[in-house]
Amino acid sequence: MNYSRTVHVDGDFAQTVTAVREALAEQGFGILTEIDVQATLKEKLGHEMENYLILGACNPPLAHRAIEVDRSIGLLLPCNVVVRSEGERVTVQALDPDTMVTLTGQDALEPVAEEVARRLDAALSALNGVKE
Repeated sequence: MNYSRTVHVDGDFAQTVTAVREALAEQGFGILTEIDVQATLKEKLGHEMENYLILGACNPPLAHRAIEVDRSIGLLLPCNVVVRSEGERVTVQALDPDTMVTLTGQDALEPVAEEVARRLDAALSALNGVKE
């Protein structure tokens, strides 16, 4: 099962992170959480790895609609977006919103998942990368 929407961007990691933030904001998403996996693993384990950032993106009206359908849906929120270095490119991945419907079995979440997918796809397309 493919559970991500992915785009590969040629460019600098920091510039791509900025572009991702801007593209998400244009689609009504704010960033609730930010996890610098690279820094955390370096600090806690002494492990060296590539740039790897998890952004917890939230579109409040859409989150509200999903929570109204299923109070437990918060387990799948916010929409995680991963930005990570992969060789000379930067990979940007968003959790496929259809996962909400598949995991919960709640057909009433389909319209919300479709709207989230439309907005995430627009944000990813704004990055001018190669979609996977």
